Amino acid sequence: MKTYLIAATALLGGAVAAQAQGQLNLYNWGNYTSPEMIEKFTEETGISVTITDYDSNTTALAKIEAGGSGFDLVVPSANYVPIYLDKGLLQELDHSRLENIGNIADEWMDVAWDPGRKFTIPWQWGTTGVAVNTSVYDGDPNTSEIFLNPPEELVGKVNVVPEMNDVIALTVFNVGGEACTEDLDVLRQVRDKLMAAKPSWISMDYGTTDKLSSNDLVATVNWNGSTMRARLNNPDVVYGYPKEGYPLWMDSVGLTADAANVDEAYQFLDFIMEPENAAMISAFARYANGIEGAEEFMPEEMKTAPEIVVPDEFVSAGKFLPTCPPSATELYTAIWTELVK
Repeated sequence: MKTYLIAATALLGGAVAAQAQGQLNLYNWGNYTSPEMIEKFTEETGISVTITDYDSNTTALAKIEAGGSGFDLVVPSANYVPIYLDKGLLQELDHSRLENIGNIADEWMDVAWDPGRKFTIPWQWGTTGVAVNTSVYDGDPNTSEIFLNPPEELVGKVNVVPEMNDVIALTVFNVGGEACTEDLDVLRQVRDKLMAAKPSWISMDYGTTDKLSSNDLVATVNWNGSTMRARLNNPDVVYGYPKEGYPLWMDSVGLTADAANVDEAYQFLDFIMEPENAAMISAFARYANGIEGAEEFMPEEMKTAPEIVVPDEFVSAGKFLPTCPPSATELYTAIWTELVK
């Protein structure tokens, strides 16, 4: 886990540095926050932002739940937001302090995981599928069989990102099950398929963008924006939408219950709901966002990118993952624990 500080100071009278008005501690996924956006925020507000990276929803949840983290804002995925709320880990937002709350696009305002956006605002959204290097494999990438039953060209060359909910969901969909299923027959198939596939994998690792770019990985379960970033560096990389079914997700920003820098957090939340600033986040990480009007500020290549614009034939295969009940999560955790041994 990496922590870095991005701060800008204004000059008074051309010689004396102004004191920062405050500070803000953001806990976010790694390689997911635009440095340019943070610099702009600091220049406009005088608030210095410390960003701490995490690599999974479970890591972030455990840290926030432990208390005393010092983080003001956290960015969980949709299916984790209800868990944060059940545990009392987020403050309800005062919309009167968010002038730009009306910029949230209608489809992202009254969402199942946070109706009316009482606790969170959108960060970015995307899909979980597979990435393949076509110089090694030129077959159909639009299937979860890429990692569950790798073609000969990819045996021993497949990475699987160690994000339990995504991997389990992809496998459940592959065998014909539904998200959060507790059907033991389905879960036996899931367990058996994953365990049979694992010897064909080279790793279970994050950090796929750079490795895909450099050909250190030639196939992986991956997120669409990460794959686009790799493809811009390496045109042999393609993104596949598993026709058996694939997860849709949205990450949202919430104000932690024990936040120390509340005023600064509200300024930041309002700032990232300005279309131009939301577009800066997307331009860096290469995911869509939920802010109306941001598209006009987006890089041209994102407006038609195959990783961002889902092909019509695969739209119906995408499914938002609900928050699974504890009984289902316990079953998935048992499978996952055996898999990662």
